Amino acid sequence: MARPSRYPLELRRRAVRMVAEVRGDHPTETAALQAVVEKLDIGSRETLRNWVKQHEIDAGQRPGATTEESAQLKALKKENAELKRANEILKAAASFFAAELDRPHTRS
Repeated sequence: MARPSRYPLELRRRAVRMVAEVRGDHPTETAALQAVVEKLDIGSRETLRNWVKQHEIDAGQRPGATTEESAQLKALKKENAELKRANEILKAAASFFAAELDRPHTRS
């Protein structure tokens, strides 16, 4: 079974649409999710539940970070990690050069 993020976007959209269509035909949301999972052979109800939840967030029907906001946050975290690494390198270089300046030098 593939990881949920590896499923094609069109399959995820189709599954979310199918859940919306069959919700009224089942007594619970879990039963509707299970019906769609079995029909599309997705893997688990939880995977489909996450897709539906993210769709509702993106549509503004539910509070939370949209897919676009999540992507921006991920990019900012990556940039922050790169800046931290660069800062550590600069600190090490500054420490090295400070030690070199403090060390007595002799002419040959």
